Amino acid sequence: MPKHLGVNIDHIATIREARKIREPDPVAAAVLAELAGAHGITAHLREDRRHIQERDVRLLRGIVTTHLNLEMAASQEMVQFAIDVLPDMVTLVPENRKEVTTEGGLNVAARLDDVSKVIQTLKNNDIIVSVFVDPETDQVKAARKAGADFIELHTGRFADTFEKSGQAELDRELSQLQDMIALAMKYGLRVNAGHGLNYRNISYIAALEGIEEMNIGHSIISRAALVGMDRAVREMLDLIREAERK
Repeated sequence: MPKHLGVNIDHIATIREARKIREPDPVAAAVLAELAGAHGITAHLREDRRHIQERDVRLLRGIVTTHLNLEMAASQEMVQFAIDVLPDMVTLVPENRKEVTTEGGLNVAARLDDVSKVIQTLKNNDIIVSVFVDPETDQVKAARKAGADFIELHTGRFADTFEKSGQAELDRELSQLQDMIALAMKYGLRVNAGHGLNYRNISYIAALEGIEEMNIGHSIISRAALVGMDRAVREMLDLIREAERK
């Protein structure tokens, strides 16, 4: 099955919120990303509302024609909002108000009971649920126990290794990711991946067997600021397709 690209439009909202005005509009960016071939749109409604706002998610729900993935904390406030809006998918992620970006996967193993309840509530409302986890055996097993439909493997450690280490270390990270994909699939979980992926390293992740969709935000939005959303998305899609052909 061809791998898909999900475009995270959070940082269009980051630019907007720098001035607290109406532009640039992340909803418009989502439309352009879809027209360029993106297979899905991701937005993270943080509890501190630092970029994406509730208004954005409600408009996205009515406009996105592929699928809308809402990233959010596993909190009651966010669960109620998701039930009200009904995105196609919710991805549960950890949040730390002082972090610049998500620093790691959700520790499902340590929060199994409350994460399980959140997942069941969302699934009872016909929302597909993914959990963003580190590529570790205990977290994949916990995601299965919690009832998730998908896991999204945190690729931040891979991305750091790609930039700072040699081929042997990179091969170990890729092997770990592939092993966790295989384990997840054995348990009936579907697999996405994201965090730190860019135009330089995407080919490694796109070549892994079993990943369905890669969610990429900062890299695409950064390039879009220079060359436009259409070209930025198409260039990433070209790299993904090239990696699949090899």
